[in-house]
Amino acid sequence: MKRTPFLLTPQRQNTANRKLTMQQEDTDSGRAINPPSIPGGAESESGSSNNIPGDINPAMQENPVPTQDFTAPSDERDPSDATGQLRISVLASTNNRPVENASITISYSGEPDSVIQTITTDGTGLTPTISLPTPPLSYSMEPLANQPYSEYTFYITAEGYEPILINGAELLPDVTAIQNVLLDPVADNEPNSAEVFVIGPHTLYGEYPPKIIEPEIQPTFETGEIVLSRVVIPEFVVVHDGPPSDSSAPNYYVPYRDYIKNVASSEIYATWPQAALYANILAIQSFTLNRVYTEFYRNKGYNFTITSSTAYDHKWINERNIYDTISEAVDNIFNNYLSRPNVRQPILTQYCDGKRVTCPNLMSQWGSKSLADQGYTAIQILRYFYGQSIYINTSEEISGIPSSYPGEPLTIGSRGSKVRQMQEQLDTIANVYYPIPNIAADGIFGQKTREAVIAFQKQFDLPQSGIVDFPTWYKISQIYVAVTRIAEYS
Repeated sequence: MKRTPFLLTPQRQNTANRKLTMQQEDTDSGRAINPPSIPGGAESESGSSNNIPGDINPAMQENPVPTQDFTAPSDERDPSDATGQLRISVLASTNNRPVENASITISYSGEPDSVIQTITTDGTGLTPTISLPTPPLSYSMEPLANQPYSEYTFYITAEGYEPILINGAELLPDVTAIQNVLLDPVADNEPNSAEVFVIGPHTLYGEYPPKIIEPEIQPTFETGEIVLSRVVIPEFVVVHDGPPSDSSAPNYYVPYRDYIKNVASSEIYATWPQAALYANILAIQSFTLNRVYTEFYRNKGYNFTITSSTAYDHKWINERNIYDTISEAVDNIFNNYLSRPNVRQPILTQYCDGKRVTCPNLMSQWGSKSLADQGYTAIQILRYFYGQSIYINTSEEISGIPSSYPGEPLTIGSRGSKVRQMQEQLDTIANVYYPIPNIAADGIFGQKTREAVIAFQKQFDLPQSGIVDFPTWYKISQIYVAVTRIAEYS
């Protein structure tokens, strides 16, 4: 007789997380500011360069080329050969320290007794990257009835921590799914329970309420808690996990970049061309920053920034996995948004899928993918749908960050106060994340600093270049702030 933790697998629906007791019957079954310039980067109205690969100066593109008929590229591989990659990060919720020797049991969602694989975290709290079967790539390249992703269930355990069960994690072919997990210490009054998270279907595949169309310029009031004179990238957004009127839905404090990555992973396919990813992420960021800037919900008497309802805002799914292509894109452009001339607030850039739901004069997600396949850049895609006056702007203020990006990458041979500040932050982080070596803060970027930067980049899913570029600088700042706050509270 073998006890399995999957006997009460949650039904496939989008529900709030809940407790699942593990006392079950036995079973016989054996189953920034001035981000770095990139050649060809899009210029904002003010002339500052944005970190959007392959984009052009708006003045160079007067009229977009008319859209053409599009046929999705064929995936000639045997469907059984399609695979996606998976990497899981496990941290302690109390201090963000990596959890070593956490065990993750993986099964197909809907077949909980068939364990596919069990993997274990190392000293960094990371599992090895593994490959798992997925549907063929072509399924995510055109709006067919076939589900383009495979669904898996993860059961995560570690000594001294409450187990977690994540049902419905989505793996796409040819990209890496990143599952971040925070484990709570074992509660004395619930020693045999697991917290369960049910991941709802992707918005391009599942059925969700259509968008309620709103004006792209929202009214502003000076009666809210905060009156903003400029666009600020918030450290956190408060997400109401339901429609605004549902007072029983919980609120979650979510780091801004994590929120954008979650939404983008829920609303577009990470397998799409880079230009389509960037165009959609910019639209998501601009919409979100409009809600922040106008205090849309707080001025209506609510205590949150944004909702997870597709009718009103974006789909955000608690504890869902993200993808490497989307994570990298967000890290590159998280301080960008969309503007129009003589309008201070970010534009409320709504969109729809363009197939089941159409929205004239707004962006179509499938249409953005089609244009990217034809060679359109992100700014060209956005202008095709929102008009020629739209442009990419950059925030001048990022909340919760000790100091802005120095303006150019730090690498071997760099010197000065910015190097010293980065070294001090990295050394503090190393006291919590042991695989990152401690370094001296001498203001000189040498080989030991480079090794520490590479270890940091590996820990936090950044390209392991050893160079402190725009994404690495702000990731170091973000983790440093989190680590020092934990130290203050402990």
